[in-house]
Amino acid sequence: MTLRLPVAAIALTIASALNAADYKPVTDARLANPEPENWLLAKGNYEGWSYSPLDQINTSNVAKLKPVWSAATGVASGHEAPAIVNGDYMFVATPRNQVLAFDAKTGRSLWKYQRELPEGFGALHMTNRGVALWGDKVYVAGIDCVLTALDAKTGTKVWESPVCDWEKESAYITSAPLAVKGKIIVGPSGGEFGVRGFVKAFDAETGKLAWTRYSVPAPGEPGSETWPQEGRWKDAWKNGGGTMWMPGNYDAKNEVIYWGVGNGAPWLGDQRPGDNLYLASVVSLNPDNGDIISHFQYHWNDSWDWAGMNAPTLVEFNRDGKKVPGLISAQRNGRLYWLDRDAKGKISYDKSEGYVKNNVFKTIDPKTGRPTYNEDAKPGTDKTATYCPSLWGGKDWPYEAYNPKTGMLYVPFNDNHCMTLTGMIQPVLPGQWSAGVDIKKLDLKVDDNFPFIGGVQAWSVDGGKEVWRQTYKHSWNFGSILTTAGGLVFVGGTNDRMFRAYDGKNGKLLWEFPTPSGIISPPSSFSIDGKQYIAVVSGWGVDAQWIQGKMHDQVGWEKSVPEGGSIWVFALGE
Repeated sequence: MTLRLPVAAIALTIASALNAADYKPVTDARLANPEPENWLLAKGNYEGWSYSPLDQINTSNVAKLKPVWSAATGVASGHEAPAIVNGDYMFVATPRNQVLAFDAKTGRSLWKYQRELPEGFGALHMTNRGVALWGDKVYVAGIDCVLTALDAKTGTKVWESPVCDWEKESAYITSAPLAVKGKIIVGPSGGEFGVRGFVKAFDAETGKLAWTRYSVPAPGEPGSETWPQEGRWKDAWKNGGGTMWMPGNYDAKNEVIYWGVGNGAPWLGDQRPGDNLYLASVVSLNPDNGDIISHFQYHWNDSWDWAGMNAPTLVEFNRDGKKVPGLISAQRNGRLYWLDRDAKGKISYDKSEGYVKNNVFKTIDPKTGRPTYNEDAKPGTDKTATYCPSLWGGKDWPYEAYNPKTGMLYVPFNDNHCMTLTGMIQPVLPGQWSAGVDIKKLDLKVDDNFPFIGGVQAWSVDGGKEVWRQTYKHSWNFGSILTTAGGLVFVGGTNDRMFRAYDGKNGKLLWEFPTPSGIISPPSSFSIDGKQYIAVVSGWGVDAQWIQGKMHDQVGWEKSVPEGGSIWVFALGE
């Protein structure tokens, strides 16, 4: 406490000197139609496009991009939050429960908030994926299961509410919250510790709990028939996983939320026989009460840690001369899905295509999208199996991006990697790993003489075909993508610490810049006084660093990438 009070006082003084009264409150209308000059949501808009309508920086001049300011975050580990911008204010969340506010144009520090972690706390992924804005407040979900509302102008705490219990449930939060209709919605991680997934909605003004929606139904609820009803595993639903640990997307016109549901717990499907709704699915939700409207399950009885936690991107397909509301998503299981949605939120399967190698799915039903399995590639209790892609999937959590001008979806992907697992029975105990596999024996395998691991793919949304790709022979890709009206694709994600810009039409590399650490955060774009800026947070760590070590052991890559967080803002030079 003696350290926090002086910091809060200094932040308040600085913010007042910068005319904090000019802060423009964030409303329903602004989130539904964000101004091009701002970046109000983690993925730029409710639809999840990760697209900026700004075009001052474009394919003809991006080579002139120069850094205009940078700032250290003061912490290490993996930085996975984008820079969120409202007017002159930039907000960046970092590991260790910290939020920083800057003058977006100059980089001058406005305030800093940090919530101390409780004694004895631990989590599998010590990171944060961003803040939400609503009214005159900034909302951050602490890794220790507490949602906090901060005054956007001063960083002063307004309220805080518990979301989960890290001591009893072993849950923790890495997700950016989603602000919808005066509610702040967020869900925790923790499937590997036996957490039953859920999201909760809180009143944005008071912090009062509005509703809770579990992803695994209790007995008697719709979908519960897909879980064991009797015998040894009849209570599997209680610790069934399905954590909802990434922010959803929102159809503001029809008031329907689309949220992704994670992997099963334990990982071995034979310990919870059945389809296991709503694991590895997208669900549509009523924002007023959290009721599930519809769903689509990417694969049943998940046994590979192929979480479906990324909500699909909301698009419109051009079909037979008509605009058809749809969803598109590159899933961890290695398939790219085209789904239909109607005004009420009903989801149905259209088609899917493989975008990386998958040795598990034997067939895909053309009407339902339901796969059949190669049982030799399905791990089980006391059964060893090798499957591809590995548990990190064709694409892990990083965001894809959709550009309405090019009609393409840009996918950060990884290929030519597999996983060998042997299942076991593990008790569910607070704070203890219980995924049903030995955490020390997550045996990553890479193809002999692999031509590449990571890369970027561009897919025609209407054509259903891959248009171009860039590949990285010596790196995985753990970077989210930003695309712009200037025809550009920005991405980090590689172990060489580079931030790159590609031509969105053909994939030609147009610009790159080395940052002090690797980039695993989503880029964003904004403009002030008519000048466009590109922002990105550098700071390698978590799974990307772990895999780097595995690749060092197997093929001799550098053992690690330098850590340490820093924010970088670029604009066109002369």
